[in-house]
Amino acid sequence: MAPMEPWERVWIDAEAFSEDVHSYINCTDCHGGQAVAEKDAAHTGLKPEVADDPETTCGQCHVDVAPYAKESLHNTLRGYDTALYARSEPEHHPAIEEMQSNHCDSCHADCGDCHVSQPTSVGGGLVAGHVFNRTPSMSQNCTACHGSRIKDEYYGAHEGIPSDVHFKQRMACVDCHTGDEMHGMKMEDVNHRYDGAQEPDCQSCHKIEMGTGDEEESEEENGIIREHVIHDETLMSCQVCHSTTYINCIDCHVEQTEEGTAFFRVDEHFLGFYVGLNPNQTEERPYKYVPLRHVPIAPDSFSFYGDDLLPNYEERPTWVYTTPHNIQRETPQTERCQGCHGNDDIFLTRDKLSREERRANRDVIVDEAPSMFGLGN
Repeated sequence: MAPMEPWERVWIDAEAFSEDVHSYINCTDCHGGQAVAEKDAAHTGLKPEVADDPETTCGQCHVDVAPYAKESLHNTLRGYDTALYARSEPEHHPAIEEMQSNHCDSCHADCGDCHVSQPTSVGGGLVAGHVFNRTPSMSQNCTACHGSRIKDEYYGAHEGIPSDVHFKQRMACVDCHTGDEMHGMKMEDVNHRYDGAQEPDCQSCHKIEMGTGDEEESEEENGIIREHVIHDETLMSCQVCHSTTYINCIDCHVEQTEEGTAFFRVDEHFLGFYVGLNPNQTEERPYKYVPLRHVPIAPDSFSFYGDDLLPNYEERPTWVYTTPHNIQRETPQTERCQGCHGNDDIFLTRDKLSREERRANRDVIVDEAPSMFGLGN
């Protein structure tokens, strides 16, 4: 995505906007300011970011969406709080919140960040001359925020790793991720992205007949794939077989320059594919085995803002449940049974962890890969 020129960020295409239903609303109804010809007076009381409180702006018309969007993970970033507070203590929360406001909150997305402009995290700027897009742009909105761990995987930007099979079919994000999901509708008390029902769910499109663990092996017939039938439907997520190598970031350190400009650095990252035990095993996600991705966190990640801000660092895994966006019909796991069974290379075993990480990941590592004669490991 090419950077926008300064004038492009604020340019309003009057002709195109005149065809938009929002052109019937006076600018000051949303942005404040004064409807007068003199520039300084017109901009008095101006609110550039009108959707910070979606109920009082967008919600005046979109009454069916705005209350949900206000509480959605896109707007609240509650997933950050869930993860960071679990590693910290209440007395450190103010320092954690200060850090978040400087380094994390630019990923917050209000209505405008998806439907009118580019997200702040990539510099902002109107996408189409202030025309409102009902469907967000995959490149200028969705992957502008969801970059290296989704965009690069989905597009196949990592050398030697193919793009996602859905990308090859020219599918955009919204083909799987519905507006209801992104607005947080029909979801209550959601504290992280793997709370509640699976949405999207692979089987919404792929009507797969899975086994219950006691079926005898049978040849593929009537469109039924043998491997789907002989594996228990609660044994593993689809991505265990149909995902491939993805990026893992080891740590992230946040700081500010002497001028107060916030920045971060990731000192180490690598490509890999690792299966482990499901740390979020619920009725909606009953799988025993899931792909795990290393998250960018270290005990001293936030030391710029205070000492020992993550005293409970070891109480939460650093290898977490993931759903990579690099799905393939055929992977090394699907080529033959030994792609998984007896193959410790793709399982997160104890020897793959540094001594400092073993306690934190005690609930997700496996002793060894399941054998060909049983799945109880």
